[in-house]
Amino acid sequence: MSTIIHPQNHPVPLPHHRHLFPTKPPPYPPCSSSLSFPKPKPKSHHHRPLLLASTTAVSCHTLYYKPHICNDVNSLLTLLNLSVQYSDAELAKAVHACSLKLQEDTHLGNSLVLAYLKLGLFNHSLNVFASLSCPNVVTYSSLISGFAKSNQGSKAIELFMKMRTEGIEPNEFTFVAILSACIRILESELGFQIHGLVVKMGFLDSTFVANALMGFYWKFTGILRLVFKVFDEMPQRDVASWNTVISCLVKEGMYEKAFELFRVMQGIGCFRADFFTISCILSACEGSNAFMKGKEVHAHAIRIGLEGNLSVNNVLIGLYTQCGRVRDVAVLFESMPTRDVITWTQMITAYMEFGLVDLAMKVFNEMPEKNCISYNALMAGFCKNGEGLEAVKLFIEMVEEGLELTDFSLSSVINACALVMDVKASEQIQGFCLKFGFGSNVCVEAALLDMCIRCGRMADAEKMFRIWPVEHDNSVVCTSMLCAYARNGQPDEAVLFFLRCRLEGTMDLDEVTLTSILGACGTLGFEKMGEQIHCYALKTGFVTDLGVLNSIISMYAKCGNMNDAIKVFDIMPVRDVVSWNALIAGHILHRQGDEALAVWSAMEEAGIRPDTITLFLVLSAYRHTNLDLVDDCRKLFLSMRTDYNIEPTSQHHASFVSVLGQWGLLEEAEETIENMTVEPKASVWRALLDSCRIRLNTSIGKRVAKRILAMKPQDPSTYILVSNLYSASGRWHCSETVREDMREKGFRKNPARSWIIHQNNIHPFYSRDKSHPQTKDIYRGLEILVMECQKAGYVPDTSFVLHEVEEHQKKEFLLYHSAKLAAAYGILMTKHREPIRIVKNIHMCGDCHTFMKYVSIITKREILVRDASGFHCFRNGQCCCKDYW
Repeated sequence: MSTIIHPQNHPVPLPHHRHLFPTKPPPYPPCSSSLSFPKPKPKSHHHRPLLLASTTAVSCHTLYYKPHICNDVNSLLTLLNLSVQYSDAELAKAVHACSLKLQEDTHLGNSLVLAYLKLGLFNHSLNVFASLSCPNVVTYSSLISGFAKSNQGSKAIELFMKMRTEGIEPNEFTFVAILSACIRILESELGFQIHGLVVKMGFLDSTFVANALMGFYWKFTGILRLVFKVFDEMPQRDVASWNTVISCLVKEGMYEKAFELFRVMQGIGCFRADFFTISCILSACEGSNAFMKGKEVHAHAIRIGLEGNLSVNNVLIGLYTQCGRVRDVAVLFESMPTRDVITWTQMITAYMEFGLVDLAMKVFNEMPEKNCISYNALMAGFCKNGEGLEAVKLFIEMVEEGLELTDFSLSSVINACALVMDVKASEQIQGFCLKFGFGSNVCVEAALLDMCIRCGRMADAEKMFRIWPVEHDNSVVCTSMLCAYARNGQPDEAVLFFLRCRLEGTMDLDEVTLTSILGACGTLGFEKMGEQIHCYALKTGFVTDLGVLNSIISMYAKCGNMNDAIKVFDIMPVRDVVSWNALIAGHILHRQGDEALAVWSAMEEAGIRPDTITLFLVLSAYRHTNLDLVDDCRKLFLSMRTDYNIEPTSQHHASFVSVLGQWGLLEEAEETIENMTVEPKASVWRALLDSCRIRLNTSIGKRVAKRILAMKPQDPSTYILVSNLYSASGRWHCSETVREDMREKGFRKNPARSWIIHQNNIHPFYSRDKSHPQTKDIYRGLEILVMECQKAGYVPDTSFVLHEVEEHQKKEFLLYHSAKLAAAYGILMTKHREPIRIVKNIHMCGDCHTFMKYVSIITKREILVRDASGFHCFRNGQCCCKDYW
């Protein structure tokens, strides 16, 4: 049964006595302590006007020494207004005492109820309500609204039921108040019944009620169809009606529809957008990266006089941070007539987004008022810019100053410890979290697990995973472990863990999970599983998430399917800089430099601000162009500071050096490194050394090798590259010296590993690997394949065997390289003329590269090999890399 139609089922036991205060005045003058009241604290450097103190004091004094005023209802109403205006509870109580001597006046009683509600004296308001012999709809509406606004929705609903029991018909204000109560306490069923009563009583024509209904339906259902149904049936609308629908569209990510509705609203003419409308549309511009449209809306805001509105300007800071330049944000901030803590905090976030850590700290230090959110923003910014140690220091300052610590604060400092990768610091912050009771917070625990993984404490991470409380959501920690496997170069383990968790039902698929598993599928080249995840995302609606879509683009590109990657990119309703980066990176992976530069041009035309990764990718694209475009690459490299406000990093220098080396400009590459304003890292010299290897320039290569070894690099790949250079030139003693130095430092070469996906299973191979169940067939097949290739002209190149052994032993080493084993298995297990897809974790050696060319001829198959340099597409004895990799 409907609780509205039968309200007697919900009686509200409220007192029914009238005299709540003594009717006789106190025997002491009003200036005594019993009637005195404290002056309110001055707010934000503004002193309380002298009129305030004198008015309230005189008003109390007047009540006792001018008794005729106590008999004047209008005078009492005036004093009630004063009590609310100056937050003077004692004056309201004095007026209440005077009213008890008068004949009951409903208007005065309602005013007393409303005054007590505004002063936060809810029990007093109920007492006045109980003393009224005939409370009317205004009384009930005021009480319901007051209790709803103070998050006492249950009491508001009780009052509404009592009102219906006493036969008092609700008005439009009552309906708005009760719908607000339903929203606050999540009472959806009652809200639906209220809608029915609204229709029955004919209040659907009320603009206020319809607006409240739209807010209710969006809050509980999130179904825009129901919101639009109420909106479309409204005979009259106001600005709030349009704002409600536009806001719903923006929250749902339907930005184009929001723009369309805004245009319709503006076209009607009788509606003038207010600050809320403009703020919503600017948020849509930010969410859709529609920078030019955002500038148009900004201009419109200025035309209608909102250039000084605080809310509008705060949203504009976010828009220009997302789509504009740092200068635009700074100019806007300086021009703002008023600022609040949100403004200052957003400026911290903005400067951190642009990588301007010093300016962000300057803004933080100049803030007139700071709160925990400001500290959290600065701490998150430090983490974003890789300043983990600074984030830890800031957290210590927060603790020492006694600031509120939220789960976001803890998650940020945990992330900072993960960046620092200091085992001792990670143990200390974990102990802090447990000591102060944050250990039971799911988000904090998940962050701790991630920190343990990044700091190399895998044993502790696995222990946390095993003892994860049953009452907590296992999905969060399972997602963290999945991310750990994917991040630590164990994509096959990530896939197995994912499938096991799905089978056990311990993992819910959300945006983070889908992004991680798509990344693992891309790393493995497991396209079929990636397609299934893509279908799941389409079915469940996760394709609206930018991160998921970006991961899908990257997955298809890494699996060798650029056509589908481009299709996904083209149908994206919204793109961010990561979307463009993913597509550019995909073309580079496929050695399609011209296509990558075409995407870069489109990105610039779309007004998307590139980040440091974008420029690194674009510089790299010039390695793979059909024509020599070194001049364009040089121009871009030299304009990074002036045009994009991005300081070239070691990555950018290494990329530019690689481009120069690719086109044979080794001397200019060496000169570029010599002229760097900062000390070049080993990675920059390594790029030149790699170019020397490709161009067979041993003279420059020797100089570069000495430079690298003098720097004592911390990655094994650099030592291996130098060792290989010495080995290739026959300098075995130098090669062995480098490898011995590498062993003394504890560095180990990452073993070569190739794999092939067959029948949804991963089949890995190592050099001279005999662990596969079909080893005999694979080895026999490979021997036949080598003989056929030798008949076609293949000659094993033993210079790629980096061991000082006999010639026949070198040939045996070459024969069973992991890529050759994977190719043999693929040919044995796949249909005739079906392409062979192989993935290798490091660069393919020159002999395997030559071998694959011959295999593509004799088998008449296309062979796709993805190694650390990108894709090699072998077809009819040719490779797409043109023998430069």
